Amino acid sequence: MRKQWLSGAALVACLISAPSGAAVAGELATAIVQSAGVGDSASYDGTVEAVRQTVVSAQVAGAVVAIDVKAGDVVKAGQVLARIDAHAAEQSVAASDAQVQSARASLEVATSEFERQKQLFDRKYTSQAALERAQAQFKATQAQVSAQIAQAGAARTQSGFYVVKAPYGGVVAEVPVALGDMAMPGRPLLTLYDPAALRVTAAVPQTAFDGMPAGAAIRIEIPGLSGERRWLVPTRVEWLPTVDPGTHTVQIRLDLPAAAQGVKPGTFARAWLPGQSRAAPRFYVPAGALVRRAEMTGVYVIDANGRPVLRQVRAGRAVGDSVEILTGVSAGERVALDPQAAARAR
Repeated sequence: MRKQWLSGAALVACLISAPSGAAVAGELATAIVQSAGVGDSASYDGTVEAVRQTVVSAQVAGAVVAIDVKAGDVVKAGQVLARIDAHAAEQSVAASDAQVQSARASLEVATSEFERQKQLFDRKYTSQAALERAQAQFKATQAQVSAQIAQAGAARTQSGFYVVKAPYGGVVAEVPVALGDMAMPGRPLLTLYDPAALRVTAAVPQTAFDGMPAGAAIRIEIPGLSGERRWLVPTRVEWLPTVDPGTHTVQIRLDLPAAAQGVKPGTFARAWLPGQSRAAPRFYVPAGALVRRAEMTGVYVIDANGRPVLRQVRAGRAVGDSVEILTGVSAGERVALDPQAAARAR
């Protein structure tokens, strides 16, 4: 979780850029570290995810004989994605069709016999019992034909499961199977998502959620984007109605607008929520003033004698050309803008 978002104007005010506002210690250009105004927003780390993402699984068993797509392909609804060996299913369909034909032939015989018995009964050449037996045989054969037709339809439906099609238009995210693999009911064949509907999901502490003002202006930051696309306003805000008992956080879902097209699921994002924060002020220095040596991060601070002294700091997030300094500097101190020149001046 990253606390306190500063507006662009506040950040510009906290830095004095060279050469207009830079102090000079000898030949070194420096910037004065000033206390940045504290806003009333807090950020919470989140992840971009697809609103509609589907793991397409096999419904029948069989060897995978064809894979028509690969990861990254854009597919349309109903497009064939993969095929499973369906020879056994095709034979079952053929057998069912043959049984239907046999039942229909039996029905024709039963129908003729029933009609003959009715004519004989009308002429008093046969008994009532014989007519009823013919009628019962006719109805039984008729029911048998209906059953065989239904069974053949079920066999055709089953054979359709051997051709895996896209349930909707989207992008293939993953294909975890290869040709020759054995498909089993429930085994994932590929993952598909709809790139037109994305959202950011983040976990917010229960205390922050309880203090959220009504109609709060929530913003989304996607650090991987540049320029104005980095900051987005969600089209819809959804709070899940339960609290995680392990972390005591509430999940928030922020639907991304159309301006976020091209963002991939899994991308890091931040949800900026307004609140009543009492965090200490933050400080920023130009990114070029940082010194990174192995695991040490520092800046050259100008001491009382005007000499640059390397001081270890803990850096936070980057905002434009500046970097937030969490610990190591104080308001009013000066840092060298050119670390290499500062190292030589020591």
